[in-house]
Amino acid sequence: MKVLVCEDDEMVLKMVEFKLQKEGYEVHLAKDGKEALEKISGLRPDIIITDIMMPYLTGLEIVHQVRKQLGLITPIIIVSSIGLEKTVLEAFQLGADDFITKPFSPNELSVRVKKLLMKSA
Repeated sequence: MKVLVCEDDEMVLKMVEFKLQKEGYEVHLAKDGKEALEKISGLRPDIIITDIMMPYLTGLEIVHQVRKQLGLITPIIIVSSIGLEKTVLEAFQLGADDFITKPFSPNELSVRVKKLLMKSA
């Protein structure tokens, strides 16, 4: 299973990469929104995990592009330190499948990834 992690915080990126690789996933990384969209088009990941605040494109813009422009139903988990209800609701309205507020446990993320992948299988 291919997982794309879009995150501009190097520490979070490495933590998520380490945890998911340990779980047996093929993990691909993107450090900004532009790189994320390129990888989504080329890789066709099985699940996307994206931060909201990133250079070039935000996580919400990525969700919009994946759903509207690319027409993909790939599960998307939004990870953000912005836990505002307005932001969470906007993420879900755009088509996100899950929302985790930072700081989060790598174990919790892993369980959510597994759950979404089982649902989409």
